[in-house]
Order: sequence, then C-alpha cells, then structure tokens
Amino acid sequence: MIIVTGATGLLGRQIVERLLTLVPADRIGISVRDPQKAAAKTFAEQGVRVRQGSFTDAASLAHAFEGASQVLIVSVDKMGDEAVRQHRAAIDGAVAAGARRILYTSHMGADASSHFQPCRDHAATEEALRACGVPFTSLRNGFYASSALQFLGQGLQTGQVVLPADGPVSWTAHADLADAAAAVLTDEGSFDGPTPPLTAGQALTFDDIARIATDVTGRPLTRSTAPDDQFRQQLIGHGVPAGTADQLLGVFTAARAGEFATVDPTLAKLLGREPIALSTVLREHR
Repeated sequence: MIIVTGATGLLGRQIVERLLTLVPADRIGISVRDPQKAAAKTFAEQGVRVRQGSFTDAASLAHAFEGASQVLIVSVDKMGDEAVRQHRAAIDGAVAAGARRILYTSHMGADASSHFQPCRDHAATEEALRACGVPFTSLRNGFYASSALQFLGQGLQTGQVVLPADGPVSWTAHADLADAAAAVLTDEGSFDGPTPPLTAGQALTFDDIARIATDVTGRPLTRSTAPDDQFRQQLIGHGVPAGTADQLLGVFTAARAGEFATVDPTLAKLLGREPIALSTVLREHR
C-alpha cells in the first residue's frame, strides 16, 4: 500500500493520477484533511482508499497510514516552526504505521543557511527523516514554474512586471515532478536519502522570462527592477502580512545567491524525456 498525503492539492493530486497508471488502485491510499473534496471523491470512485488524516492529529494519521509500505509526505503550505512540526508528526505517523520507506517532497537548495525560509524548513525536515530510523527519499524538487507565473501577476496583460533583482532559477513544472514522484514510488530501490535537484533543463532570470513571454504572447513584456524595500512595502500595502512579504522577498535574495541556479539531468532521466520548458508552461497558462 502506497499512501500519499495532500492528495487533493496541485502536486499530490497529479502524483496519484500518475500512480493510477502504474499500479492497481487498491494499492494506493490517500490521506486528506477533507475526504469530501471533489478530487478525493473521484479517487474513491476509482478504487483508491481515501481516509481523513491531519498532521495535527496523530490518531487520524494512524488510521490514514494503516498498512502502509510507503508513505509520501507532501510538504505543507506553511513556513517556520509550524511546517517542521507538522512534517515531524507525519514522519512519526509513518514510522508508527510500519512503513518501510518514507518519501518527502523537499526542495532544491534545502539548507539550514538558505536565504529562503521554506528551504530552511525542508532542511530541518530532512534532519528529522535521517533520525527516524526508516529508509527515506527526499525529493529535491526544482522551484515550481507556477510560482514564476504568480510573480508575473497581471504583467502578461499590462506588459509591465516590477520585481526585485533576481538570479537564475530552474523553474520546473508540477506535471514533471508528479511523474518523477510516481516513478520513484514504484521503484523502491531508487534514491537513498536526498535526490539530486529535480530540475527543468534551463535556469532563467525574470529578464529571460520577459523575453520568453514576449515571444509566446506576441505582446512586449518589460521587466523593471524594484529595490527590495520598495517591493516589500508594496506587498504590505496590498494586504500581504509583513512576515509573508519577507518570505517572498527571500525568493529573490536566495536566487541572487545562486541557490536555485542548478540544472541537473536527473529529472530528465526519470522522465525518459526532456522536462517541460517554461515557454510551454506559459502557453498552457494562456
């Protein structure tokens, strides 16, 4: 039994969809906070075991993880101590359930000294995995390409995007990372510990992205640079909490430090093809 947490989220849902093409549905279980969500109901109709599980409720995880041979922990949409605490609870739940392997969706650049808070959280979670006594695989996912689109915001319509100075980032499609996770889950002997960075084939700055977007849309997109403090204040002015604004700024600070610039062939090898290019992601977004 392969258990996938967060299976109604963007990444978790696609991982389960890929698994359904590789293993029988009755070998797949999902742990979700709300089994009534449409995606969870759809999976149940296909024969997937659906159980309620919360990283803040150990009893629910014991039920959701029952009979697990492998548990894939999809990282939570939290930052700081709360994220690490929930991840540790999920790890403890998987160990208690007798899982022989734990997988975790980490991030390229995971390091305790990262400029980006989630990367520090991933590093702390990986330390908990090393200490748990069960073999684990930490999927060092490339930076989600969807985040680049979010930073572009309305720029694709207005023709202007104003962001802090950045550095190259290997923006990587959710679809590719879902395919990779499913491939690793169905090959239990692969990747002991953290994987190499699972990245797209190019590392791009927002100057590069502006040029690509201009080609894709046929409309000029101009990228301008804002001082860090100005960008932060603009976010706060639009209602973003100060702490969240700091974390978003951390993306650019880390990118300038080269934390997300690595391009690695491992993802392409897992997929058996070249990863999806950001130009394709932009076309699909349109």
